[in-house]
Amino acid sequence: MSEKQALGDTKPSEDNGKADFENHVHVEAEDAAKRPGDESQQDGYEVLQPTRLYKRRWMIVLLFTAYSLCNSYQWIQYGIISNIFMKFYGVEAFTIDWMSMIYMLTYIPFILPVTWLLDKKGLRVIALTGTALNCAGTWIKVVSVKPNLFAVTFLGQFSCSLAQVFILGMPSKIASVWFGSEEVSTACSIGVFGNQLGCAIGFLLPPILVPNVDDMDELAHHIRIMFYITAGVATTLFILVVFVFQERPKLPPTQSQATARSIPPEQYSYIASIRRLLRNRAFILLIVTYGLNVGCYYAVGTLLNRMIIMHYPGEEVNAGRIGLTIVIAGMVGSLICGVWLDRTKTYKQTTFAVYLMSLVGMIIYAATLSLGHLWVVFITAGALGFFMTGYLPLGFEFAVELTYPESEGTSSGLLNCSAQVFGIIFTICQGKIIDSFGTLAGNIFLCVFLLIGTIMTGLIKSDLRRQHANQRVKEAGPSDSRSGSLDAPSIIKEAQL
Repeated sequence: MSEKQALGDTKPSEDNGKADFENHVHVEAEDAAKRPGDESQQDGYEVLQPTRLYKRRWMIVLLFTAYSLCNSYQWIQYGIISNIFMKFYGVEAFTIDWMSMIYMLTYIPFILPVTWLLDKKGLRVIALTGTALNCAGTWIKVVSVKPNLFAVTFLGQFSCSLAQVFILGMPSKIASVWFGSEEVSTACSIGVFGNQLGCAIGFLLPPILVPNVDDMDELAHHIRIMFYITAGVATTLFILVVFVFQERPKLPPTQSQATARSIPPEQYSYIASIRRLLRNRAFILLIVTYGLNVGCYYAVGTLLNRMIIMHYPGEEVNAGRIGLTIVIAGMVGSLICGVWLDRTKTYKQTTFAVYLMSLVGMIIYAATLSLGHLWVVFITAGALGFFMTGYLPLGFEFAVELTYPESEGTSSGLLNCSAQVFGIIFTICQGKIIDSFGTLAGNIFLCVFLLIGTIMTGLIKSDLRRQHANQRVKEAGPSDSRSGSLDAPSIIKEAQL
């Protein structure tokens, strides 16, 4: 029987190979006119829904990566040169810390409304809103470059932090909607990669663009140039999203995504989905452990300038480079972990190993920070970043596996909400501890919570629901499956149980 491509206005990827034959079922000639999910009239069997990969998927994830980068860059834009902004605006160190913590605080009350909007309106509306808010925030900052306009620059940072709510939890959703089962973890890692690269640039560029000079007019000139560059990039990305970003492919990439699409709206309740997630014990443990790990990362990033300057006075540029080292090492770790998950599907084992190494890295970083050798700090900070930042996509993908077929945006949103809560708590507490007892005590404080998170990670039950759904498709064969085995009502019932 010859095959033909259904609804194919976009050319399929040419690199599908043998894996596509096993994982992506095309519509046969006589079934092309049927809608996905139509049942065969013979023997009570159900024809598998047509799936397909599109080349456009790489453009979508790379565009998301770019505007996520632009937003996350601004998270640490003030904190990494906190002493300079303290001088320019005449404010205290704790006030500048809030320029980073506002990213965390804003996320907490807005994440549930945004994930509801994602379920109702889809990815494109979320992408447009996020990039528009980010663009607006950058232009507000441009007009705030006067010592008496700190409130205006804070407003611009608030707008960017609100944009983050529409960005941070999207990698797993984009990966599931656009990518095949053999590349979904890699795609999620690429999405997270943008956020990490933005943080890296945020550590690197501000100390270079804004030198610590005493002339306030010259300082204002440097700050204004930095803000103009950011605004130009944000505006370009917003225009690209308007014309390029697409809601979803016409045909789903996997059978599990096809099943999720086929769930009737009347059978899906956002509130019921939240309740099911909060009754999922494994997912609750993951929420807490993810928050502990990423919260420690937020605290280290926010307070890095203060810790480095305390032991190495006048090294603002090197403080930024150390932050860059942390994030670059983390990006490498993220990509390696994503590829490893796609190949092995060992979600719990990999998550536990990376968590344990994050704890080890934090202990070594704490012990070596005050030795007086910057090159040692670069090495230990890089090792810490490789595992701590590399953990980010692992948490997203493990959550999707534990909660399928619930919305990926909802599960990712709850993970990030936990991270923001712990991030605020850890940043404030570690900052106070550093001021009173020094950097070693502050870093030991974080080590204790990473130890707790490592133990809790070992208690998570590995229930890989998405993998089980895809495995049932493979076992059913390329042409049919038992009626009801993959239909939406049965999947919902399984999730409720």
